Amino acid sequence: MKIIAMIPARLEASRFPKKLLKDLGGKSVIARTFLAAQSTGLFDEVYVVTDAVEIHDEIKKYTDNIIMSKKVHQCGSDRIAEAVEFLQADIVVNVQGDEPFINKAALAKLLAVFDDDINQSIDLASLKTPLKTLADIENPNNVKVVTDAQNRALYFSRSAIPFRRNSDVNTLYFKHVGIYAFRKQALLDFYHSKMTPLETAEKIECIRHLEHGKTIKMVETAEVSIGIDTPEDLEKARQLFTS
Repeated sequence: MKIIAMIPARLEASRFPKKLLKDLGGKSVIARTFLAAQSTGLFDEVYVVTDAVEIHDEIKKYTDNIIMSKKVHQCGSDRIAEAVEFLQADIVVNVQGDEPFINKAALAKLLAVFDDDINQSIDLASLKTPLKTLADIENPNNVKVVTDAQNRALYFSRSAIPFRRNSDVNTLYFKHVGIYAFRKQALLDFYHSKMTPLETAEKIECIRHLEHGKTIKMVETAEVSIGIDTPEDLEKARQLFTS
């Protein structure tokens, strides 16, 4: 299988504009993410896909694997799907541009799903990690996921799912970690489909896959990379980088 990583990089993030160009240990956040993905050795190629000349010019210092979006996109999956449509690839991994501390072990577990999927019954795979505090469980910014006995996703929600009606039951909650590995065709199917009702209600793009009957394999990990969504996150990332 040919495995490629695609890093969608939008300049004007709503919560923290131009965060991808902020300094992190002498290099920009997006450069750190690209170099971290490249250094895992898990990918045949790593690309950055962007709508911004500033990001293009920044990444050009490190690679020629940069693709400018031709359309305006609502989500990262659409952005990379447009870019990958005419590239040769079997598996496409969506690496978030604001997560420079990539966990190689978690990505390796994600990709192993497809090595074991002899019948190619899995359309895409993603990560989940346990939520341990009530505040994290009830936080709508943490997308929760419930799965079947084979760890295939049943539903994603910003609400606390499952609802614990019986307080005596020890219920486990899992956060969805937004790193995806797609079969290329599943990604293109998403790109050429319209937003679905539950996806629109929850503002969670992976629900669209479920509403169209796709199979999502969830892989549990205890190791979660740090995302940079706010200036406070950036300061934490700088402290972690220097330590």
